[in-house]
Amino acid sequence: MRVFLVLFTLARLMRRAECSGMPKDLDQADIFADSGKTASEPKHRPLAVRMRPRDLSEVIGQDHVVGDGCLLPRLIQADNFGSLIFYGPPGCGKTSLAEVIAAETKSKFVRINAVLSNVAEMRDILRLARYEPAKNTILFIDEIHRFNKSQQDLLLPDVEAGNIRLIGATTHNPGFYVNPPLLSRSHLFRLEPVNSQAVATVLARALSDRERGLGSFRCSADSVVFQAMADFSGGDLRRALNALETLVLSQPVGAHLDADAVEVFARERQIRYDRDEDEHYDHVSAMIKSIRGSDPDAALYWAFKMLQGGEDPRFIARRLTILASEDVGLANSHALTVAVAAFEACEKVGMPECEYALAHAVLYLATSPKSNSVTRAMGAVKQSLRDQPIQAVPLWLRDAHTKTNKALGHGADYRYSHDYPHAISGQDYMLDPMTFYVPGQAGAEAATAQRMAQVKKLKSEIQARESAGEG
Repeated sequence: MRVFLVLFTLARLMRRAECSGMPKDLDQADIFADSGKTASEPKHRPLAVRMRPRDLSEVIGQDHVVGDGCLLPRLIQADNFGSLIFYGPPGCGKTSLAEVIAAETKSKFVRINAVLSNVAEMRDILRLARYEPAKNTILFIDEIHRFNKSQQDLLLPDVEAGNIRLIGATTHNPGFYVNPPLLSRSHLFRLEPVNSQAVATVLARALSDRERGLGSFRCSADSVVFQAMADFSGGDLRRALNALETLVLSQPVGAHLDADAVEVFARERQIRYDRDEDEHYDHVSAMIKSIRGSDPDAALYWAFKMLQGGEDPRFIARRLTILASEDVGLANSHALTVAVAAFEACEKVGMPECEYALAHAVLYLATSPKSNSVTRAMGAVKQSLRDQPIQAVPLWLRDAHTKTNKALGHGADYRYSHDYPHAISGQDYMLDPMTFYVPGQAGAEAATAQRMAQVKKLKSEIQARESAGEG
């Protein structure tokens, strides 16, 4: 019965999953005859697949992860690693790195995609891995963030027992999308967009490579072509290779590619920006910090990168409205007016015309003097309300509009400020006076600081005279 279960499970996996224990130079999907692909037909696969690195030395653009002295190469060399999570943007090499690890460690490689897989398939994979411990199964789950909590929990027992070594790939922040128990059992590696110089190097190699690349087309290209394609790819190596393949296939054999040949790609450049995920928050954070740091150029760049990436202009305007009080504040109170006006323009005018109002607001806020006295005062009063005894309203400040309130003494000793010189009566407005607001010295708030110092001085003098008179 046990043998039957193993054979049955193996048969199901042969139909569903892409598994491998093949040599380094063989793509993992090629071992299945029913896939329609064999090692003799690499030209029918996309260039980005054919040019994937075959060993760790060919992995480029991630020196902070696979460079000399880094942790991951040491773990791979010793074949002593547990589960791994690769987090990074599309086209940065997450899948390629997983395949390289499997090849370097001679492990069985099982690849599934969280979009297409289901619980039944995972149960089969895990069951078979338990019966084949000597094969050191690596389970690679692409887009692992798409698995729900119960699907991720299903992996925990086998990850914990070491029956599989999980490698998860995600473009989403694992802290939000990967279950904490699974994340705590994994090494997390952040992959960055591939830098343009590395992308250009791979493109040049792909154009001349006869074995895996486009060398059989005998095309040549100016160096500016590779650099231009690398620039518009935005760190997405897959996209750059796909573009190169399209460009070469559209030219006659032996053609020379120059800058004019890539002009169409430059016109159709798309900015990689996910308005619902990390980049949404990273970019608005960059804009806010640039404005706070009084750098109008950087602030405008991040704001319009968001807009070009499809961000809702109202979201940007809302953040500008918050910033106007949080970081400019009383140093320039007009900043809030400008920000609110920009928000209204986004509501009433819409894109693309409201870009003018947003640019206006971004530049105005970035070039304004800065003060966070509002933020500090707000934080101080909240802390007092949280940590200190709550004060009652003094009798002389309470409402006295009814006979009952007057009979209770409400407002009896209140001093009307305008009846006194400089509108300063010397009266306190809390039973236990406290200081929350400390004026800054930038912009218009410098004058406010001087006025508040004068008010404090006059009040102290009045109270001193009253104390002396009572004595």
